[in-house]
Amino acid sequence: MSNHIQALLADRLSQLETSAIRELFKLLGKPGIISFAGGFPDASLFDIEGIAQASAQALQDNPGGALQYGATEGLEPLRTELVKLMGQKGAAIENADLIVTTGSQQALDLVGKTLINPGDKVIVEGPTFLATIQCFRLYGADLISAPVDDEGVDVDNLEQLIATHKPKFVYLIPTFGNPSGATLSLARRKRILELAVKTGTLVIEDDPYGDLYFDAPPPPSLLALSADVPGSRDWLVHCGSLSKVLSPGLRVGWMVAPAALLGKAVMCKQFSDAHTSTFAQATAAAYLQSGRLPAELAKVRAVYAARARCMCDALEREVGDAIRFVRPAGGLFVWATLTGANGAISDGSALAKRAIDNNVAFVPGTPFFAQDPDPRTLRLSFATADEDKIEAGIAKLAQAIRG
Repeated sequence: MSNHIQALLADRLSQLETSAIRELFKLLGKPGIISFAGGFPDASLFDIEGIAQASAQALQDNPGGALQYGATEGLEPLRTELVKLMGQKGAAIENADLIVTTGSQQALDLVGKTLINPGDKVIVEGPTFLATIQCFRLYGADLISAPVDDEGVDVDNLEQLIATHKPKFVYLIPTFGNPSGATLSLARRKRILELAVKTGTLVIEDDPYGDLYFDAPPPPSLLALSADVPGSRDWLVHCGSLSKVLSPGLRVGWMVAPAALLGKAVMCKQFSDAHTSTFAQATAAAYLQSGRLPAELAKVRAVYAARARCMCDALEREVGDAIRFVRPAGGLFVWATLTGANGAISDGSALAKRAIDNNVAFVPGTPFFAQDPDPRTLRLSFATADEDKIEAGIAKLAQAIRG
């Protein structure tokens, strides 16, 4: 970069690092590579017919509204459908309680814009969504990691961290976390809501994967459970998305928050994109009105469940005690730790390079930690590879691990 441009850049950009995932994607053009790296849904599972019908319906019903500027808060028919969708999952809200965002990623950016001052303490899970780490750091947050186990964030540790650091807020992915795959237990969810009220700490719940369960549905969202914990709704922000269950290309997400915060978020959204695409919103509204989503979700869940089972079975068979993981109950990821057993490699970043040479790709776990990264970890996505490719890819990965 030219020196004169470098000198003009905002100081906050010094906090940014190139995404390890994006950098890894540059290597994936190699012929014959099997990728477990992406966090994408499988495009072959998109309901193309249903989305096409919905977009046509949107243009037929209200072409001017679908193609014109719209309200920053979101298209009213879509807000109505999202309220119904949330209600089906136990969260009683009204249209005025949410705004439509350009994916849940924008909701997280609005959280950063409206809440973070440089130097503010923010607690995140360790590990957590890489883009959230980057987003909050861009606004100057000092990130503190709360450890995660098989049942999600360790609430005892979280309570100690809140007492010590008095954070501006806590950010959690309670259900099928990215990258951990962990699901916060019902008991821990209630404790977190009680803790939020007791300490006056805002909690941000990010829930892009909650509909992608394999067998039994997960516990209710924090938003749904807040009705049972008096005062907790005042300390809760919920971010949702249609990206993983319908289509990422529509870029439709939403944010539920206390009125004072939601109002400021609307102002900030006005400055950035005026409103989420009205055509995308109208299409999403028509799709939700069509009633196709439940059946489509059942198909998607079955496919991902089979792929997750295939990957976990292959890891146990091919890699054995050189790797440790918990079988996910939903979502898109297997989070694993290299043990180094019997002299096998135990560094995820070193393994990533060796695996690429062996025509298989994954994301090493280190970038997913805001503090104290565990170099032994890695994230494997089973979403976009069929079972034959998963079998072949894990065999290649096993060879790379054993050396």
